[in-house]
Amino acid sequence: MSRMQFMNTEIDNLTMDEALQTINELILEDRNAFVVTPNVDHIIQLERGGELAEAYKQADLILTDGKPLIWISKWYGTAIREKISGSDLFPRLCELAVEKSYKMFFLGAAEGIAAKAAEKLKEKNPGLQVVGTYSPPKGFENDEEEMKKIFRMIKEASPHILIVALGCPKQELFIFHNRKELGVPISLGLGASIDFEAGNIKRAPRWMADHGLEWLYRITQDPKRLAKRYLVDDMKIFGLAMKYKRKAQGRNNQ
Repeated sequence: MSRMQFMNTEIDNLTMDEALQTINELILEDRNAFVVTPNVDHIIQLERGGELAEAYKQADLILTDGKPLIWISKWYGTAIREKISGSDLFPRLCELAVEKSYKMFFLGAAEGIAAKAAEKLKEKNPGLQVVGTYSPPKGFENDEEEMKKIFRMIKEASPHILIVALGCPKQELFIFHNRKELGVPISLGLGASIDFEAGNIKRAPRWMADHGLEWLYRITQDPKRLAKRYLVDDMKIFGLAMKYKRKAQGRNNQ
């Protein structure tokens, strides 16, 4: 696999088709693999180190989600081949699941949203097996009984693919800490993808996503929650891009 250093993480520099092929191989290996999809927000969180950085180091597949990171990679002269956002990967995973008869489980999103997403995806993908959906209550990760209930539910359903939609870093840490207990061949933290598929949140038009403007569209959908993230927190990416450019130049000049 072509893994390369990029800013404060590593990236599997794959196309969408190669990523799906790798996911299929990981499912067949059946060893509790997990996938992360870094975007600008993740890179900023990774800079602080801690558990998220540890989770990233142990991830089996690291796929780049976000045009700005593609642009930065081109500026560095080591271009990332394709943007593989969670919301583009999710429907393709469902197609793979139908083709290979893999079972899926959706964990997260607000009450009833995962079930709605499952219904819509089954309509689009006849034969899709979604063997369970569950929206855990707030603070579930600190509730031992609730955690046992989730483990039991997932074990009984026995999916090949677990989609976790709890937002970053909660979804990544949930998978990282519990992947052996969950015993699922592959788990992916895919944020708002379940909301998109349920029609709960509208996705940006394709031309906006292709031009790196998805963030602008998302602010209009949920300004209260997302304005600070995109307009204040995510601006730190410019300083980080410069920092890692200088680091790379320093290494090259040694």
